[in-house]
Amino acid sequence: MSELTNRPGKPIRRPDRRHTAGALDIRNIIGALLSTYGVILALVGLFGDADTDKTGGVNANLWSGVALLVVGGAFLAWARLKPILVPEAKPDQDGETAE
Repeated sequence: MSELTNRPGKPIRRPDRRHTAGALDIRNIIGALLSTYGVILALVGLFGDADTDKTGGVNANLWSGVALLVVGGAFLAWARLKPILVPEAKPDQDGETAE
């Protein structure tokens, strides 16, 4: 498999080519943070001191942790199922990519 080149070692970039944002997609970052906090709160709710007198008999840490896990998972699934496509940089007159 050989790539088209206009200079030795530099492939020609096609303007119609795109790639995904990947880890830099903000939905991945938000989903990871919410999921991390959700795991921490769920573990505190399960294994920590459940002071349910202040919350009316509800384990607030557990339920807020579960809610954060669901929302974080939704963000991660959204980023996986519908990724953002980023166009590649177009080369200028000299063949260098514009920054």
